[in-house]
Formats: sequence, structure tokens, C-alpha cells
Amino acid sequence: MASSDSTRLVGAAGVVPKDEVVRFVRDCLCKVGTTSEDGQVVGHHLMTADYCGHFSHGLNRLWLYVHDLESKITDPAAKPEIVTDFQAIALVSGNNGLGHVVGKYCMELAIEKAKKFGIGMVSAKSSNHYGICGYYTRMAMDQGLIGFSCTNTSPLMAPTRSKGKGLGTNPLSLGMTAANDDRFLLDMATTTVALGKLELAVTKKEPIPVGWALGSDGKVTTDSEDACKTGILMPLGGEENTSGYKGYGLGLMVEILCGILSGSHFGPNIRQWKGKERIADLGHCFMAINPEAFGPGSKDRLATLLKQLRELPRAGDKPILVAGDPEKVTMERVDQSGGIAYHPNQIKDAEEFAKRLGVQPMKTVSVKGQ
Repeated sequence: MASSDSTRLVGAAGVVPKDEVVRFVRDCLCKVGTTSEDGQVVGHHLMTADYCGHFSHGLNRLWLYVHDLESKITDPAAKPEIVTDFQAIALVSGNNGLGHVVGKYCMELAIEKAKKFGIGMVSAKSSNHYGICGYYTRMAMDQGLIGFSCTNTSPLMAPTRSKGKGLGTNPLSLGMTAANDDRFLLDMATTTVALGKLELAVTKKEPIPVGWALGSDGKVTTDSEDACKTGILMPLGGEENTSGYKGYGLGLMVEILCGILSGSHFGPNIRQWKGKERIADLGHCFMAINPEAFGPGSKDRLATLLKQLRELPRAGDKPILVAGDPEKVTMERVDQSGGIAYHPNQIKDAEEFAKRLGVQPMKTVSVKGQ
């Protein structure tokens, strides 16, 4: 039920129109030296992350980017450039620019190559945090292609049998559209969760589940503040007895495609998360594949498979999902309500940040139908 103030909801999050989120991010970034065009690229990316329900990588990340630009650890004027271009592959240098700008450039290049050669693969170096992998995958999917993207990150993962940081969260994403407007879209970290999930738990003053992170004593913890302080995440699967070595292996696979292949920093050689002693020099990998180059019918086959999976006998009351289904539900809910619902603490932080930078704060609205 709407409050007396039409821009607020009683006991609930602030609902912000999608365009308003983009505008706010763009204005904040322009205040610290980016062009309006690049600010718009980052703004659309962060809004999309929140729109899909990935709040750990949306507005939650703006403060980090602004700080990196203010401290000159990231170059607001940098533009990506091609270093090597050979038929279906390319190597791009981000020149220490904003990762989202670098990522968009690289996937557009991979898409162009896929349309010409059937497949395009672009490796990037000298970049920064580039947001959610799925954003770039969607770019390829929107062109009727299979999309893939992955990135290395600052060391956060404790390899199996270790209590030290050896690899990043090293997320990856793969997606393909199917017939009948269906789709598969995987977007996952190779750690149990991304660090942003811990940060959100701290913001909400909530504990974290067992298996997410190690505490200051080197053991598994449920204390979100202690976990954030140490910043040591467990690989997907958790401990060794629950197959955490598989997540560790996937993280190393991503490192080969990103850090080793591109010539960027890699593994424990990447600066610490939020460190300002040197540039990040992250590596990314992007692929676009034209399924029609392999022959007809793949989208129909995928639609059949997804339907078969969802219709398998249920183990409980909840529906069987495929990757991308939760995001689709979240996006429909946002569209129905007229905006993205942020936690009250996030709205408060955004208002304080807007005041510090001297930009117009985000305007919240009442939920449609309330």
C-alpha cells in the first residue's frame, strides 16, 4: 500500500524507474571525468544488472567505479583499441579504461566476426571490473547468436585445501535464444557467490549461509562482516568434501581464457580487491557463435530441450527452472511495478552519494496499481 508520500513505500524499498537509474549513474560518472556516452554505457549496464535481480553488480558497484576514477587508478578518457586482428579472433587493449566500455566494444567486435566467419573470439587486457558477464552474452543473443563471456578478477577464491586467495570469482556466462521466445542464459561466478553478495548481507545486517566464505580464523563463517573483512570466498561447491575442487577448476579454466591468453595480470598477481597501489589490468574473453553456420534447427532443438527439462517430475512444489528463468521473472516484476525496487539502505546511500558529488538524487515512485 502506498504511503502518504507518493515517492515512497512504507517499510519497503524505493522503486526507481529504469531510465532514472541510468541517468543517475551517468551523471555521477560524468562528475568524475567520463564522457556522457561512456557514462551512459556504464549506467545501462548497472541498471540491467539490477533489472535482472543481480543487485550485487548493479548500483552497488557505482561507488567503487567513482572512487577508482577520482583516485586516477582508472582512466576516464581511455578508449579500447585493437592490438591484434586475425580473421575470427582479436586481442584488444582496454588502455585501463572502464571495463563496461571495454566489454561492450569487444563483444560488438566478436559479433561482427561471428556474422562474417561463423564465430568470433576477442580477448581483452588492461581492463577493469566489467560488471555482469550476462550483459555481453545478451548482446550476442539479441543478434541471434550464442554468446559467451568470462573475466578474471582480483584474488578472492581460496583454492581447495588453501586458506589464502589464489584466484578471483572468475565468473562466466553462456546463452542462446530458442524458438518460441525461450532462452537459456547462464551467468555464474566460479566461487560459491560473488563478493557483492557479502556486501549486500552487511548492508542488510544479515548472516551468510555456510559455505560462502572463510572468516579471519581461516574457517568457514556465517558472519557477513567478518567474511567481508577477510574477503576470502570459497570455490563453487564449498569445501573439498562437497566438491569445491570443481569450482576451483572452473575458476582456473576462466583464468586461462582471460589472464593467460590475453597477457593481462593473472591469479594472485592481480591487485587486491579495491586496492589502489596499482592498476587492475584485468583480462576478459568474449565469444559469439552463429548457430546457423552449423546447420538449421538448433533453436527448435533448444526449445524442445528446455520444455522437456521444465516438465520433468518435480521433487517438491516449486517449478523446475533453467538458467535465465529467475531473471525473466524479476524483469517482468520490475516492468509491472514501474521500476527497480532497491533496499532502503541502498536508497539512503545513493542519496548521500548524490549530495557528495552534487548530482540530482534518484527519484523514487509509487508501485503501479498501489
